[in-house]
Amino acid sequence: MDCEAWKAKLDTYLDGELSSEEMGTFDAHVRSCHSCAADALVRVQTKRAIQVAAKRFAPSAEFRKRMQQSIAPKPWRSFRPGWVFIAAAAVIVLVGAFSSTYLGTRSGREQAFSEIADLHVATLASSSPVDVISTDRHTVKPWFQGKIPFAFDLPELQNSEFSLLGGRITYLGQAPGAHLIYAVRKHEISVFLFQEGALRGKWGESSAAKKELSFNIATWSQGGLRYFVIGDASAADINNLAKLFKTTSS
Repeated sequence: MDCEAWKAKLDTYLDGELSSEEMGTFDAHVRSCHSCAADALVRVQTKRAIQVAAKRFAPSAEFRKRMQQSIAPKPWRSFRPGWVFIAAAAVIVLVGAFSSTYLGTRSGREQAFSEIADLHVATLASSSPVDVISTDRHTVKPWFQGKIPFAFDLPELQNSEFSLLGGRITYLGQAPGAHLIYAVRKHEISVFLFQEGALRGKWGESSAAKKELSFNIATWSQGGLRYFVIGDASAADINNLAKLFKTTSS
């Protein structure tokens, strides 16, 4: 199947609506095809922007009342072209209010989730997803020393289904952090670590894995660091890997 045929199913794939067999085949293709992976990244960003925008705009009761009053029908006397312009103006006001509300109130937390997902997808699209390639945590952990302004521990994976693939330096906004990549069965999971104080937005202490478009993501704060675990693996796998990190860092 050529790339055009793959791309025709890309939106269905990102929405998780393909069969399990097709999802597995598509996962393998996206990891090996830079063109499809890059296209997937663009569509993920577009879908996320639309999804967040839909949730963020909630006109106040006063705003609704004013709009309803401005376009409410009046007793018929004669045709008044002015009403056409009033209705058009109301649409313009609504669009303007939508845009300003979305751009002005998008929280740092939502922005971070969006950027984390983008970093994960960009890694899948990269020809060099990791800077240090190793399955040994005692090799990967020391590699970060002096490259980021904090230290961290990696979990022991013996007797677990997870394997470490390697790591790289990454940035969330202006905050440097560690990006670790794990594999479980045929899925790749990204684990991001940043200094809590360097991130924008208000964060809860922890949260179990939740769905963000086609990914499951979990985040929590521990020892002054903010952790993100994200991937297309099941919520159970995301939570299990998160538990390994929490136990190691406790």
